[in-house]
Amino acid sequence: MATLSVKPGQRFTVPDWHTNANLISTNAERQRSASHQIRQEARTLRNETNNQTHWDEHDNRTRLAERIDSVNRWKETLDKCLTDIDTEIDALAKMKEAAERALQAKNLPLDVAIECLTLRESRRAIDVVKDPVEDELHKEVEVIDGAKRDLQQKVSEAFEQLCLLQEARQQLNFDHRGKMEALEIDRVCSSLNVNSPNISFKVNPTRVPIGSTTPEQWDQYSQYNKDRAEVEMKASTELREAIALTIAQTNNELEAQRVATEFALRKRIREFEKAYDELKWQEKNTLEEIAEMEEDIRRLEEDLRKKMWDLKLAHTRLETRTYRPNMELCRDQVQYGLTDEVHQLEGTIAALKQKLAQSQDALDALYKHLYRIQTDIGYKANSLMLDNKCMDSRRKLTVPAEKFVPEVDTFNRTTNRTLSPLKSRQLELA
Repeated sequence: MATLSVKPGQRFTVPDWHTNANLISTNAERQRSASHQIRQEARTLRNETNNQTHWDEHDNRTRLAERIDSVNRWKETLDKCLTDIDTEIDALAKMKEAAERALQAKNLPLDVAIECLTLRESRRAIDVVKDPVEDELHKEVEVIDGAKRDLQQKVSEAFEQLCLLQEARQQLNFDHRGKMEALEIDRVCSSLNVNSPNISFKVNPTRVPIGSTTPEQWDQYSQYNKDRAEVEMKASTELREAIALTIAQTNNELEAQRVATEFALRKRIREFEKAYDELKWQEKNTLEEIAEMEEDIRRLEEDLRKKMWDLKLAHTRLETRTYRPNMELCRDQVQYGLTDEVHQLEGTIAALKQKLAQSQDALDALYKHLYRIQTDIGYKANSLMLDNKCMDSRRKLTVPAEKFVPEVDTFNRTTNRTLSPLKSRQLELA
């Protein structure tokens, strides 16, 4: 009997086979149900995520546009602020230059005032007086020094304000450059889409960069820069007005003092001219008196000589008559007449000598006073020349430098006008 080969291993029963088939069918249905559920959930998730992603991208694009608008508004504000501050810097710089020119212009009046004071130190003797001209010249020097101090202070303030404006401008410019870079970056971000070739995954893109600020801090930073610039521009505007006022005020004060000084100088010149003319008149009268006195002295001396001869004659007659003989030596009327004549002549001669001595003393006094008059004329002429020189020097304050021609010769320091004979003689005596 043939032997059948049997496959080794477990043998299942028919119920096991049916159970296995049912189990496979059941599991297949369960897996399909689970798969269907997952597919439905995946579709729902896809729809939801697609919508969420779309709206998120749309919202962020809108936020980017709004951010670009905000940054652009601040950029335009900063643009205007930069333009305004540049204009103010230029205006303040020009005003500072005007103040420096005004300060430099004060050197000429100061030099002229000091020159006048130095010239008037050459006055001599009694003419060295502390007169109103000297007071006004010293006051003019004080006014000029005060004006220079005020202008120098304004120049320093303008320099400091320019530094503050430059600092504010640098801060504005730094902020403006940041806005420009932020605009460029945000516009690039706004232009990107999923089809852009330069998008990629980044390492930790959600990190918060160091130095990040809040929107409030960002807005406050730009507002602070704008407010600071406006404050500095306002201060600069007020300073420009103060500088303009100081320039005008110092010019007015200096002009008023110049007028007062020149009025005092012209008045003093008139006083010197009047005194000079009075002295010349006194000199003329004194010379005439001296001439008359010398003539009278000559006549007194001549009369004295004649009286001496008359006295000699009377003496001789008297002496000769003493030789009459005997009874002829009579004291007759002739004797008495000659004696009276001698006494009269001696009295006359004594009176003439006394008057001659008085006349000599008076002549000496006239010569001494003439010397004093002529000396004082020299002093007055010197002072008059110095004050005229001062007036000529002060013409530089009202005549442009290129048109100024001195009226005083620098060699002999006398005016180039024709002098009167009296003044020519006076200058020779001086």
